Amino acid sequence: MTGPQSSTIRLGARELLDLVLDPGSWQSWDVTPQQVAAPGSAYGDELAAAAAKARTDESLITGQGTLHGRRVAVVVGEFRFLAGSIGHAAAERLVLAVERATRDGLPLIGAPASGGTRMQEGTSAFVGMVKISAAVTAHKNAGLPYLVYLRHPTTGGVLASWGSLGHVTVAEPGAMIGFLGPRVYEALYGAPFPAGVQVAENLYERGLLDAVLPVDALAEVAARALNVLMAPREGLPEVPELPDETPPEVPAWESITRSRRTERPGVRTLLKLGATDVVPLHGTGQGEQDRALLIALARFGGAPCVVLGQDRRHQTLERPLGPAGLREARRGMRLALELKLPLVSIIDTAGAALSQQAEEGGLAGEIARCLSELVMLDAPTLCVLLGQGTGGGALALMPADRVICAQHSWLSPLPPEGASAILYRDIDHAPELAASQGVRSVDLLREGIVDRIVAEHPDAADEPGEFCARMTQVLAHELGMLLRADPAERLAARLARYRRLG
Repeated sequence: MTGPQSSTIRLGARELLDLVLDPGSWQSWDVTPQQVAAPGSAYGDELAAAAAKARTDESLITGQGTLHGRRVAVVVGEFRFLAGSIGHAAAERLVLAVERATRDGLPLIGAPASGGTRMQEGTSAFVGMVKISAAVTAHKNAGLPYLVYLRHPTTGGVLASWGSLGHVTVAEPGAMIGFLGPRVYEALYGAPFPAGVQVAENLYERGLLDAVLPVDALAEVAARALNVLMAPREGLPEVPELPDETPPEVPAWESITRSRRTERPGVRTLLKLGATDVVPLHGTGQGEQDRALLIALARFGGAPCVVLGQDRRHQTLERPLGPAGLREARRGMRLALELKLPLVSIIDTAGAALSQQAEEGGLAGEIARCLSELVMLDAPTLCVLLGQGTGGGALALMPADRVICAQHSWLSPLPPEGASAILYRDIDHAPELAASQGVRSVDLLREGIVDRIVAEHPDAADEPGEFCARMTQVLAHELGMLLRADPAERLAARLARYRRLG
């Protein structure tokens, strides 16, 4: 991977707005910026020249418009104004816009393009990163979405403040994105910065970005995300409850073998067939990603949610679910908490990694933190046992207000073969142990570990469409019920449930 592509087109702020917002909807919020240099001074002349070149009066513009008919607040960097650098006037303009978006209850879209802090204004401008970060955090604490589109280039203090605080963060292809400017690095260390590091595509692979998107795809993806993030939590149409079916008695080992069929629908199939406005997210946002864990924004029957799903397609003996996957799950929990969204966790794992890397990566600690954060999460929670439910990697996503179980899903501290190896030093007793350990859906229902079973006729792998339709109806009904419940009573009931179990 090389540096930014030579074909990268650097759009000006107004050109970006014209491409993304509905035609004719832009309304500026900007007033004449505060004076930071005397007219005729060297810096004053620089500012005047920059304004003439960029055709803006500062390095960013702010305002509101509509995106697919939805009102949004927007802050857009203008690189042609002194390399998009942020000084006193720009920082104050940005903060005022974020505060207004918060007061007006508007989702906020940030589209920086900047070399960072304005060197002409020194340390006092540098500390403006703090008030910018405070304003964005207050906006998020109000439960309002903040979406970020990182443009070429975004570096320095801009990346280290409003560029890195998004609920969803995407970047334009080939964009240079990094904290340290390559020119500064070379001047300090006498060698060029390693090629290919500060490139959007590399950061995506490292789990720092949710997607790399061309600007002409931005409006559609942002609108889809806001369809979830701004969806009403009250007054949703009631989805009728799916009638209970009494599943036939099936031996535990038969359910386990069925759950392992490669044709069995997993989280991706469920989202594809049952959800709307699906926006996949990617990585921890902190330099890790694990494809065994999927994060997405989605709606089931109109009810918005954050989805955490163990993805059977990306779990192998060589690459099982690892600590990074559980750190991704914790990112999803934080999103649900910040955005006041229900959380849907979907369990389908042959077990978490058993390896030196997993031990050194803190797997046990991540399981513990998932359990503690999920059981105490101040948001509606719904868990689906969709396939295999092996060990601590499965349990980490289970605590919830309501737990739904597919008929042939199961939950066990180890795969039955592992339990057999411990007790009998062979794997031949796996079917016997599966029967005695109470791992089946009907056993879990009897023990109060799950709340209802979704039938398979006779196997979800043979009827993926019909099965996903039933599961979707259950999810939509349950989410609606959870959203209508009193939050304090809901949390108290969850804690009481897990106090009784085990």
